[in-house]
This record gives sequence, structure tokens and C-alpha cells, in this order.
Amino acid sequence: MSDSSPLIQARGIQRSYPVGDRTLEILHGVDLDLFPGERLCLMGASGTGKTTLLNILGLLDRPTQGQVHVVGRNGWALSTAERARLRNAHIGYVFQFYHLFAELTALENAMLPAMIQHGPLGYLGKRKVYKERALELLHRFGLSARLKHRPGKLSGGEQQRVAIARSLLLDPPIMIADEPTGNLDQATGEKVLELLFEEQERRGLGLLLVTHDENLGTRCDRVLRMVDGLIQGEERHTREAPSEAEA
Repeated sequence: MSDSSPLIQARGIQRSYPVGDRTLEILHGVDLDLFPGERLCLMGASGTGKTTLLNILGLLDRPTQGQVHVVGRNGWALSTAERARLRNAHIGYVFQFYHLFAELTALENAMLPAMIQHGPLGYLGKRKVYKERALELLHRFGLSARLKHRPGKLSGGEQQRVAIARSLLLDPPIMIADEPTGNLDQATGEKVLELLFEEQERRGLGLLLVTHDENLGTRCDRVLRMVDGLIQGEERHTREAPSEAEA
């Protein structure tokens, strides 16, 4: 793990929502750093605010109070368009439910970040470069025979591998993964995790991983535990490889 400046630096993150005549407090002042090359695990029971925090760190949901700096820029001080460009260029997302576009093929889904980044006209001039990059990722992820398949024709594990390829297309320094194996069986989930960790190591990504799996904590550098909208504990680990039974 690098000791350089954090890729994500969050301070004093609070989030509340109006519910009828009262206010629902979700986050109560969270501080968090994610460093280059670090594998950081966020754990906690359902309803503790993990996904809300991820959405704020990933510049998808505005905090009620607090700041989030992404690669040194105060994300929530930017305009909507600037924030979208920052997010698209520097953060790759992997979600539990894949979020692939049903009408697009595996290859087209993997190329989507480039379409968003450059717009319809700009993308046309760069399409060949990004197509080659997407093909390389999908080939490496064992999806060479699935390039023209739409999500409905792919298994859950295949869909998640397409989602990982999509998240890596623009070579972002940050990956945020929210329960990436939560919708997969154990064997398929382990294969997806190995792929995720391999790419994280190879690229030196800062990986922020949300999971309920205690065993994953030993494969990360740090584990942060959330309780009632606060980080209540931190554990540091020397990463362990999966056992033969898990592999």
C-alpha cells in the first residue's frame, strides 16, 4: 500500500433526509481516506449507512455536510458537469446488481464510459481505440465468446465481469465495489473477487469494497466498521491469500 496522498479524502460527512415532519439522520460525521494501491473494506450491518456513504464518496449523492476530495479536487464544490467528468474519469464502479444496459451487447456495455466521456461526436473519432481496449479487457476476463450477447443472455458471473471491464475502461485510479459478489453463488463470487483483486494489484488501484463477508477482511489492508452512521473501528491486516477450500 502506498503512503502518498489519498485518492479519496472525506471529512465530516453527514447525510440526513426529510421524512414527513421529521429528519432521518443516516451519517453522523464520517472521516475516510483511500490511498493508491490500498484495498479498503467497509463492513457493517444493513442500514448502517454504507451504501449512502459510498454514493457520497463516489460523487453520486450530495452530503448534507462535509467535503469529499477526489484526486485532490473538492468534488462537491464543482459544477454538475465538472463533477460528472471527474467521476467518470477517476472512479470505476462495480455494483451488486451489475447495472448493465439491457439493449446493449457486452462489448457496448464495456465501452459505455468512453461514450459518456467524449459525447457522440468526440467518441466517433476515438471509437477504435476504446473498442480495442474493451476487447482486450473482455478477452482477459474470459468473455471472448460473449461479446455480442446482451445481458439477458449472460450468467450473473458473466454480467459482473462485463461490469468490471466497464469500470476499468478509462483506467481510473479508484474502484468502488458495493457488494460485488452479493448476487452470486460462492464459487462464482470467488472467481469474480480473484479477478477484481488481480486487476487492483496489477493497476495499483485504490479499491473501496463493501461486503458482509468477514473472510474478505483478511484479504484487505484495512477494515472499517460502520455502526449507526459512524465508523466505530479500524482493523489493519497483512493480506492473506484464500485457502484451498475457498479457491
